[in-house]
Amino acid sequence: MTADPNSRLACFELWGGNRKAELPVELPGLSGWISSCPLDPEAGGGDVHYLSVCRQGKVSRIALADVSGHGPSANAVAESLREKLRAHTDNWDQSVLMRELSDAFHEGQTHGRFATAAVFGFYVETSELLFTNAGHLPALWYRARECGWDCLQETTRYAREVQDLPLGLIQGTNYSQTAVRLEPNDLLTLYTDGITETRNAAGQELGLQGLLDMARRAPVETPTEFGQALLTMVRDFRGRAARRDDETVVVLKRLLS
Repeated sequence: MTADPNSRLACFELWGGNRKAELPVELPGLSGWISSCPLDPEAGGGDVHYLSVCRQGKVSRIALADVSGHGPSANAVAESLREKLRAHTDNWDQSVLMRELSDAFHEGQTHGRFATAAVFGFYVETSELLFTNAGHLPALWYRARECGWDCLQETTRYAREVQDLPLGLIQGTNYSQTAVRLEPNDLLTLYTDGITETRNAAGQELGLQGLLDMARRAPVETPTEFGQALLTMVRDFRGRAARRDDETVVVLKRLLS
């Protein structure tokens, strides 16, 4: 994991996933919490999280990817993803970034591996959130005004028009760029399939609906409280069954303006 506040390309950068970590994080207009738990920390995990802030301190990029496999080859893919994300730190529009990520996988630049990814851009001055899902599980969205949880998907009824941005399907890919507005105290929860594919001793899988039900029972006062409570419930569900995959959770909360 690397925090690089003096980066030439970004005024803040944080990335990781190959080793166990649990830490809070602050971005303009957002507070957050990250938990990363590789299945085998010695070999290196396949999850990668990435957070950055542009040089003007207005645009934050948040990404979570799940690379197939573990070990050095998965680490190489994670590094490739990081470099492409880093190159677009100052760009709120994610369409070019997603085309480049798509091209990288189709052209075999990822050592035969594949990955899913959820990529977000947050513009603090308007509270607008761009999101693109490349085969990844949908983020969970707590809307404080309604006191309710739902999945954040391209078909959301809360989608917004944003001036001068190519929203909708990104040319040359199967990905869509969608925008919503985060309200104060809204929460976003990103996670990898190591969470939803958790099984208990009877072989039952948690699944997306099971995770959503857990989110509805967790406290939402702070990202740390929510994240820790959610993972406790996941562990309780698993019981004595063995973990099967890397597990990463990223929680973000929109601060009061």
